[in-house]
Amino acid sequence: MTVEFKRAREALNRDVYETICAFLNQRGGTLVLGAADDGSVTGIAPEAVTQIRRDLINTLHNSQKINPPMQLVPEQLELDGQIVLVLSVPESSQVHSCNNRVFSRNEDGDFDITGHTQLLGELYLRKQVSYSENRIFPFIHLDDLRSDLIERVRHNVRLQRSGHPWAELDDLELLKSARLYQRDYQTGAEGISMAGALLFGRDEVVLGVVPHHRTDAILRVHDLDRYDDRDDIRTNLLESYDRLMAFVGKHIADPFYLEGSQRVSLRERIFREVVANLLIHREYLNPFPAKLIIQRDRVTTENSNNPYGMGLLRPDDFAPSPKNPAIARVFREMQWAEELGSGVRNLFKYAHAFGGQDPVLNEDSVFRVTVMLPQLDGGTVTARAGSTAGWQSGAESGAESQELRVLAALGSGPLSKAELASQLGLSTVSGALNRSVRRLFAADLIEHTMPEKPNSRLQKYRLTPAGRTLVNQQAPSS
Repeated sequence: MTVEFKRAREALNRDVYETICAFLNQRGGTLVLGAADDGSVTGIAPEAVTQIRRDLINTLHNSQKINPPMQLVPEQLELDGQIVLVLSVPESSQVHSCNNRVFSRNEDGDFDITGHTQLLGELYLRKQVSYSENRIFPFIHLDDLRSDLIERVRHNVRLQRSGHPWAELDDLELLKSARLYQRDYQTGAEGISMAGALLFGRDEVVLGVVPHHRTDAILRVHDLDRYDDRDDIRTNLLESYDRLMAFVGKHIADPFYLEGSQRVSLRERIFREVVANLLIHREYLNPFPAKLIIQRDRVTTENSNNPYGMGLLRPDDFAPSPKNPAIARVFREMQWAEELGSGVRNLFKYAHAFGGQDPVLNEDSVFRVTVMLPQLDGGTVTARAGSTAGWQSGAESGAESQELRVLAALGSGPLSKAELASQLGLSTVSGALNRSVRRLFAADLIEHTMPEKPNSRLQKYRLTPAGRTLVNQQAPSS
C-alpha cells in the first residue's frame, strides 16, 4: 500500500515519522495528513497548519529523528473545504532509521525490523544493489580524491545555510555523512562509493571507475553535419557542471525577464535544472555518452537512464523517482538543484516564458529533455549583448585591465568589495572599481554570494561558471 492517511487536526502523531521511514526504506509512497483511515477528509485546523508544516520539515532535517535526514517539503491542498498536507516520499537508496529503529512496510502497514537480522540484511543488500552509485571501491583512498573539491562543497554549504552539519566535518566525516563512504553488509567491503569517486575523484580515478564516462557539449547552428563548438567533458561531476553551465552561458541568450518587480535570469533558472538533471539522473554503468546539444531553436539533452516508467512527463502527474540520490543530495545541498518534483515544475514554468513552449521530458532507456530557445537577433542564439566572448575582446584592450584583475582575485574565493579593493592595492573602493564590478555583473561573470540580500553588509562576490572558465583561460600554461 503506497498511500497512507493520518489524522493531524492540531498536531502530528508520533507514528507519522515511522511511516515516512518505512516509505523511504521500501518503495516510497504518499502520506496525506488531515484524513481518516478510510480516506475521508478530516482536515487540519487552519491555525495549526504553519506549525505542523514547520515541525515536519525541521524534524526530517534532524538526524536524531530520521537518520540519514531527508529533505522533503509537504504540499498544501484544500479538499472539501478542509486543509490537508500531502507529502510525496520517494524510495531512498539508503537505509533510514526513526528514533534509532529501522521500519519497513508491507500491506498491513509499518513494522519495526531492527531486531530481525535476516530482514535487516535483506534491506541493506537491496539498497546496495538498487543504485549503481552505491558500488563500493575499497581500494580508492582519500588521497585519490580532490580535497579542493570537498572543501568547495564545505565552503558552499556554509554560505547557503548557517550551521550546516557538513561545514565543520573533515573530509572523511563529510563523505560518510553524505553516504559517499559506505559499508556493504553482505560482503563486509567498506570504502568510497562510485558516487564519491564521480563527485570528487581525480580525473584518472573517475575514468578508472567509469571508463566510458563522458559528457559531450555541442553547438550545432551553422555546421549541421558536425559542430560549431564543442566541449568533450571527462572529469568529475562538479567541474562537469561548471563547464556545461559555461558552455550554455557562452552560446545561449538570456532575454530580459521580470518576476514581479525583480529581474531574474531565465537562462540560469532553466539550465541549472537541465544541467543538474543531466548529471544527477544518469545511469553511469551504461556506456551511452551524455549530450547537451544547442541548435538554432532548441537545446536537447540525452543521457542513459534506468526508467521507472515510459513516456512523457508532466508536472501535474509527475511522480519523483531519484536515480542517484547520494549524488543528487550533494547538488541540492549546494543549491545547484531543486528538491524532487519542484525542479520539474519550475522547469515548465520558466521554459515556457523563455522559449514560448513547454519543455519536453521523455523517459525511456535514454532520457531526453528539449527546451525551446528564444529567437533573438535574426534567429541566432549565440549573439547577445554582454556575452563572455564580447566582454573578453573588449577587456583585452588594456595590458592588465582592472576587470581581469578582479576576476583573478575572486579566483581564490569570494571577497567583499573592500577586500577586492585591498587585493587590487587600492586604499578605498573607487568609482572605477564599482564600474568594473557592474560591468562584470552585466557580463554574467560574477555574482552575489547572498543574491536574496543584495544590500547586506555581509555581501561578497564570487565567480560564476563562465567567470571561472575565463579565469582558467587567462591563467598562464605551465
